[in-house]
Amino acid sequence: MSILDGIRDFFQPVIDLQSQFVSAFGETLFLAGSGLVVGGFLGLVIGTALYVTRAGGIAPNAVASFVLNVLVNFFRPIPFILLAVALQPFSRAIGVDGIGTGHAVVAIIFGSAFGIGRIVEQNLVSVDPGVLEAARAMGASRWQVVRTVLLPEALGPLILGFTFAMVAIVDMTAVVGTIGAGGLGQLALTEGYRQYQSVVTWTAVVIVILIVQAGQFAGNALARKVLRR
Repeated sequence: MSILDGIRDFFQPVIDLQSQFVSAFGETLFLAGSGLVVGGFLGLVIGTALYVTRAGGIAPNAVASFVLNVLVNFFRPIPFILLAVALQPFSRAIGVDGIGTGHAVVAIIFGSAFGIGRIVEQNLVSVDPGVLEAARAMGASRWQVVRTVLLPEALGPLILGFTFAMVAIVDMTAVVGTIGAGGLGQLALTEGYRQYQSVVTWTAVVIVILIVQAGQFAGNALARKVLRR
């Protein structure tokens, strides 16, 4: 038997599952995209609110700041697999099955929003307060300061923060494979681990690594472009 034949035999399980890999790849991108877009937007709102309402912020509010911090500190430390299980009643309450892709999207959005919220707050803290004070002195409203000064000034670090969060979100897409959400995580679990086909598992791992690397390079390139301005 030639070397090429040996290689083909080694990867035969992957070849046999080619269509399933394509489908799982698309499902992983959908899950990650949902978390990054919807969870990212909610995280941006939460993080901005945390910064604005903190003591010495643009619109300090002790009650709002306390409530937001409690919510973030409550959800953020929960291991994601436990959060996904705990959120099943919530998913059912809003008309989503407690298992499968729909619930996975809900869990990923929850898991990403509060983590991104803290990342956003930390990046906004790095903005020079003098710039914000100057904008206020020129007559800009609080909302105008946030929209036209605060967020644009922190845009580069925010992109890097979202890029970091993207890696965690891709990790979440693998975890929700345990609740039947599809994606590369479920494929690696059902066709790789449970069928004792390590080549399937490692192929899924390599694809996930490639997704993360592509997102990391894109985020770093965009951040460099913004920071040069």
